[in-house]
Amino acid sequence: MNIALTQIIAAIVMVGLAGALVIGYRAYLNRNSERRMLSMIDALGLDPEIVSNAELGTVMGEARQRCKGCTAEDVCERWLRGDEEGDIAFCPNARVFEILDRISSAAD
Repeated sequence: MNIALTQIIAAIVMVGLAGALVIGYRAYLNRNSERRMLSMIDALGLDPEIVSNAELGTVMGEARQRCKGCTAEDVCERWLRGDEEGDIAFCPNARVFEILDRISSAAD
């Protein structure tokens, strides 16, 4: 086989592999942010059905986006494990969760 052809095939394989790694890593990050958000909802005592509530679809979609872009993942993980104490001021969705808690409390 021609060396140039071998190099082209190797380059295509490497680009494909790099693309697969990027896609896999983004999927991993998305799953982890979704897990953290659901864990936070549970830890705060909010109704887990709130995530799939059609009336709150836009609010929860925006909350998911904020969670995906969060820079306090390590603090969040420690707080969820109980290694970090205090309020959730570190969370970009803290205000959303507070409002959802008030809404669900008022509905009870």
